[in-house]
Amino acid sequence: MPIVMNKVQDVLENYKSAIYEKDVEKFVSSFSSNIHIYDCWTDWECKGISQWRGIVKEWFNGLSEEGVLLKTDFADVVVEESSDLAFVHCAVTFAAHNQSGEKLRHISNRFTFGLKKEDESWVIAHFHSSLPISMETGKGIFNLR
Repeated sequence: MPIVMNKVQDVLENYKSAIYEKDVEKFVSSFSSNIHIYDCWTDWECKGISQWRGIVKEWFNGLSEEGVLLKTDFADVVVEESSDLAFVHCAVTFAAHNQSGEKLRHISNRFTFGLKKEDESWVIAHFHSSLPISMETGKGIFNLR
């Protein structure tokens, strides 16, 4: 049975819990089947849920192999919404913990989500993650302000 996300905040909570649980299907349920993603990692973009599912599966498998739990936190969340479209921007931090709960590392970056209603449930139709770039090194800056 599909997960129904009645509020935009439900999508964010599903996103966080699915990552922590490493549940690929739960995670991709937050996204539209024709999702379009601009992300910071490797590829310029990702189009469609099949490609995204493969990327997520690889990501979660890597976390499992490493034996870490990934906690996700959103900060400075701003939501603008109408009856069938929403726009969210925020800072996100991913913190890797070992099985005993010790924090091993973390990264932060900026997210923008474009959401729409599909079958009365909010889903992410467009997702963009970004980082400020150091002018001296040309590398991304992963820490919050």
